[in-house]
Amino acid sequence: MSTASDRDLKPGEKRTLALLGLPTFGMALAITTVSTYLSRVVEQFTSSTILIGLILGGEGIVALFVPIVVGSWSDRLQTRIGGRLPFLVAGTPLMVVALAFMATLSSLGPMALVTFFFFIGYFTAYEPYRALYPDLTDDEIQGRAQSTQAIWRGAGTGLALVGGGLLLSLGRGIPFVAAAVILVVVVSVFCTLVLRREGTADRSGSEEGVRDRVRGVVRLVRRHPALRAYMFANALWELSLAALKTFVILYITIGLGKSLPLAVAAVGFAALVILGGAPLAGKLADRFGRARVIRIALIVYGIGLLVPLVVTLPIAIVAIIPVVALGGAVILTLPYALLVPMMPEDEHGALTGFYSVSRGIGISLGPVLAGTAIQLTRSPLSGTQGFQAMWGVCAAAILLSIPLLGRLRSEHEDREELEEA
Repeated sequence: MSTASDRDLKPGEKRTLALLGLPTFGMALAITTVSTYLSRVVEQFTSSTILIGLILGGEGIVALFVPIVVGSWSDRLQTRIGGRLPFLVAGTPLMVVALAFMATLSSLGPMALVTFFFFIGYFTAYEPYRALYPDLTDDEIQGRAQSTQAIWRGAGTGLALVGGGLLLSLGRGIPFVAAAVILVVVVSVFCTLVLRREGTADRSGSEEGVRDRVRGVVRLVRRHPALRAYMFANALWELSLAALKTFVILYITIGLGKSLPLAVAAVGFAALVILGGAPLAGKLADRFGRARVIRIALIVYGIGLLVPLVVTLPIAIVAIIPVVALGGAVILTLPYALLVPMMPEDEHGALTGFYSVSRGIGISLGPVLAGTAIQLTRSPLSGTQGFQAMWGVCAAAILLSIPLLGRLRSEHEDREELEEA
């Protein structure tokens, strides 16, 4: 899949992209706080990395069924505030309440349940909201549209990684309360501004039910090898990222025996590199083709992830951080842009849901596989208490995804096939 567009963004497009990024900032901050620092809290209740992986892998389980349903529903819903915003308004309070409970609970079972409800709120809000990108922006700027969103995501992720760690050192519940407050503020501002500036989408909807739309997406995936290849490739990318997010802090603090502030500094540095790499990834993708840029990044990223598996010298790990972070910037930025040309006009929400189903497969497996690998290698990799095994899981997922990119055909062919279906 390739594309070429060198035209400058119009002033209106820049304003739209800046506005669209606000909820991404709040939700990225919230989910990063949960996926990165909840493991530190849960570790006080259990020493099993498999259990920790199962709890945080619940994100992937929810992603398997909620996004495609709410995404399809948002394609046909008609309200005074449009079809997408009602889901953002409904999902945000679920996340906020769950974050508040995470700040106070002190036992494993209730924490697992509250975390599960947080993920339900997240995907209820996020998938219809994300469908606003193809709704409101042209395909030829999707690389830069997704890189702009990645900047917002990187800002939220970086603030959560650095600020969350610092706040956690002050009190166990403070990062979760702070994330809840920021989420409420940014979503409220976004809803107010988007209604004032963009109005609501003029979509006539369809008499077709949500179940029929979901079945239609399943039929599209069955018919088109490009969509199947995309689904599994994206699942592998998310598997790697989910495994890394879940255990990187524990790898540094327990595996390498370093302090929490040092761990926060390391992941904060990686977040800054990701933030800087996101706009570059978008520009390169629009100029040279999304699949081509992703393929090169995957090779470098996958090899870079192998380094901490075989080397535990801090200086070597610090040296590889920029390489891994730049690869991560591409994988965080471009996968959705890769899918947009394959979306029929009236199914942005449904195929955004499909995108999250593919993510869900990886997100559910990543923490569990990494946690299992850590548990099984505690003896042979006793120097890091097994935690370096997580890097093998991350690298394998990335390298296995590379052949799948070859199955993606040109955007023009995919668009024509899908529109004829």
